Amino acid sequence: MSGKADFNDFIRILKEKNDIVDVIGSYVKLERRGYQYWACCPFHHEKTPSFAINAADKYYHCFGCHVSGDVITFIKEYENVDFMQAVQILAARVGLEVPAYDDKAAEEAAAKKKRRDRLSSLMKTAARFYLNNLYAGKAGEHLAYIASRGLENSTLRKFGIGASLDFTGLPAHLLAHGYTPEECVESGACARTDGGRLIDAQGGRLIIPIIDQLDEVIAFGGRVMKPTDRAKYKNTRETVLFNKSKTLFNINLVKKEKRLGAIPNLIMVEGYMDAISLYQAGFHNTVASMGTSLTKEQARLAKRYTDNVLISYDGDFAGQSANLRGLDILKDEGLKVRVVPMPEGLDPDDVVRKQGAEGYRACLDKAMPLIDFRLLSVRRKYDLNDPYEKRDYIRDSLAILKEAETAAEREELLVHLSRESGISQAALASDLEHAPRAERETAAPEVKQREPASGEKLAARFVLAACLLSKPYAASCDPATLDLADEEHRAIAAYIIQGRQAGALRPAGLFDLIDADGELSEILNLDYGDNLDGPNAERYFNDCLTTLRICSLTARKAAETERYLQAQSPEERRESLLKINEFTKQLNRMKKQSGGKQ
Repeated sequence: MSGKADFNDFIRILKEKNDIVDVIGSYVKLERRGYQYWACCPFHHEKTPSFAINAADKYYHCFGCHVSGDVITFIKEYENVDFMQAVQILAARVGLEVPAYDDKAAEEAAAKKKRRDRLSSLMKTAARFYLNNLYAGKAGEHLAYIASRGLENSTLRKFGIGASLDFTGLPAHLLAHGYTPEECVESGACARTDGGRLIDAQGGRLIIPIIDQLDEVIAFGGRVMKPTDRAKYKNTRETVLFNKSKTLFNINLVKKEKRLGAIPNLIMVEGYMDAISLYQAGFHNTVASMGTSLTKEQARLAKRYTDNVLISYDGDFAGQSANLRGLDILKDEGLKVRVVPMPEGLDPDDVVRKQGAEGYRACLDKAMPLIDFRLLSVRRKYDLNDPYEKRDYIRDSLAILKEAETAAEREELLVHLSRESGISQAALASDLEHAPRAERETAAPEVKQREPASGEKLAARFVLAACLLSKPYAASCDPATLDLADEEHRAIAAYIIQGRQAGALRPAGLFDLIDADGELSEILNLDYGDNLDGPNAERYFNDCLTTLRICSLTARKAAETERYLQAQSPEERRESLLKINEFTKQLNRMKKQSGGKQ
């Protein structure tokens, strides 16, 4: 195939051959109810299924988190890949070869895929090289360190842990396998000295492969074996394969755990050695942020597996105010965050090694809501025997209490603060009314807020849905005559017009053109009930059309009134006044015909 039209034909064939029910059913358990299939949403944690698939029109919608899409969108979101990678996954599933839609795009797509495949293959080759080094009889220092951490052989194999013995072995090995010096550097596995010599970027370190949710090695973490002024831990620099802000260590094994059953929560630790140690102790629901400040992408990745996150950083974490505030990113993405208090100076790995799995489980049992832990961190900063520090403690605590989500939570925390400070609850409650909110050191991530739908929006959504789904009573409705205020609604109306002219109106085709997380998600809602197919559907449709016309006339009347007020001459005012009177007559007539319901 060649040309954009041929590529579009290929996408159509790809979607036909990859039945959306079969594809999604290979990831999650589906339950059939009538003409639809339901499941617990794979994009947010829930106990009651709210994720529905419209098999006939080949799209899905979740009533809980409002995601929608077609089979390609599902693979993109579930596997965290781009459009072309999703197409390639689905093509491989049904044995199709992916074409390109024009010569330039063909060259760029082929070059990008070849580059990525080469780098991915290189990283896998490097991981095997490191793994073999560990058992080649020359990694005594690395094995001694592993023994000191109490790691078992099965754990080493599970995580693919290996050893870099020097700075020259890996480059020589990769070059011998046909990789170019440029590929060695581009992958991040190797680096160049100031003199241009190719060296192992993790030379001499214990190697921990960083593997993504597709089970591909995308980077390495390295731990030094000897005391040095260099960083104890080092990650591969960011590359085409590796973006630390979008990665959680051990997410590949967590994904496998989820396929075995629901994951009640994720334990989030700071470093990969903590994650490995906890995994060995039986806490398989552990991921590591690898020391980075938490990002929106990591929060969204976590939310695919659960709604509950337990933050389990080291015992000094309570004093790290900047990192504490960073946890608000998780909260802003709809995750319930609790913080695990650790013994002072100990990290999760220390607790497991000294107190065993039961000792760490006891820490988990003490996990507290984020706001409680923030109060605890403030308490540790001040000496309450000093009257000035005590006042600072109360001031900072009240600023945190301002963030409480409910009056009950606020009252409970005020009781605690009163007990700690010796100040009456009534006095604290009075001061709380005037206390400023706690400032965040970093700006909160932008969270898309859904505005309450007006009557006009609800009517437009239903009219467009009926037209998209080719309901008989909507056949005579010409979307071109609708005065739609919303830009996305206008784009969907144009798609309906084009689809009708071509004789191929497919709702799922919209996912190739419009953001599935906006109005499209609301229109393809799947749950219009009797309004869409019942005995009163046509009357409801006509009522919606009337609502749209009334809203359009009202907007035009308001605009003309504004022109009247700004008119510079008697003639302009007279012309505007005539139009306003006409709009008023039409509005009164339409409202009377609709029985005064509008």
